[in-house]
Amino acid sequence: MEVLVTVAIAEGSVPRDPGTRMLVDADTVTGTIGGGHLELRAIEIARTMLAGERARHFERFALGPGLGQCCGGVVHLLFERTDTELAALLRERAREDSWRMVAIDGAPDAALFDATGARIAGSPAPAFVRGRGSHVMRDETGRRWLADAVFAPRSHLVLFGAGHVGAAIVRALADLPCTVSWVDERDDMFPRDVPANVTVEATDMPEALVAAAPEGASYLVMTHSHALDQRLTEAIMARKGVGWFGLIGSHTKRKQFEHRLRDKGVDPARIEAMVCPIGLPGITNKAPAVIAASVCAQLLGVWEAQEASLPKIERERT
Repeated sequence: MEVLVTVAIAEGSVPRDPGTRMLVDADTVTGTIGGGHLELRAIEIARTMLAGERARHFERFALGPGLGQCCGGVVHLLFERTDTELAALLRERAREDSWRMVAIDGAPDAALFDATGARIAGSPAPAFVRGRGSHVMRDETGRRWLADAVFAPRSHLVLFGAGHVGAAIVRALADLPCTVSWVDERDDMFPRDVPANVTVEATDMPEALVAAAPEGASYLVMTHSHALDQRLTEAIMARKGVGWFGLIGSHTKRKQFEHRLRDKGVDPARIEAMVCPIGLPGITNKAPAVIAASVCAQLLGVWEAQEASLPKIERERT
């Protein structure tokens, strides 16, 4: 048995936004709602619920006067015993947008909807405003509901290369808001277990995965072969709608690739946008874990900038 803790309302200066979740069982905590004392208090309440019979609890926390935190805002948390069926459906839909509707008042009703607003499972629930992100609303009777947006990660990385650096990047991205297609010709290079946000693609035609990626995807090329790197680079340069492209290598490798690409008539602007070397400036250590940390930080910066450039209504997935 577990208790799901969700930030339902956030007012003023607070650690996390509405829709942030934390899962608590008798021994472990998965995720975080942030806030130090707030989180400790939330874990206490959740474990009290595990020991009792209460299915749902909604509470307001004033961070300054109530918990002695300097940020001083107000957070409303919804505590709910997890619904096994809905939780399983959400896991199955990890790469699709979903909405949870959870009753705050009255019976512990809950339902799951797809991105269009069609109910997939659970109790009957009122219509919700899809352009607002997670929010608390009232139905026609005045009953309060949490309309909780569970959005699939928008950022997608196509990672070519299952060597030491590729494997380190996959591990570093495991808990970050993205999905990864991990591509290599050598099936035996992939580990037996990969993170839930990773799909392994063992193929003799890795270039085909360039065109198969979603619009705006990021590409990272770091294979065992410079000739394959070259073919993949040419395929990426030929594709429209590339969000970001990074190529592992030195400044010398970049110059060689630039020369070859120019000879093939590639648009100079596309060549200029190619990121090589990869990683944050100033980090020179070549250990795989260090490269991975640097590149993942670089990708997060790219993805956040891309998200910020979208219209607000698109960011909230209407």
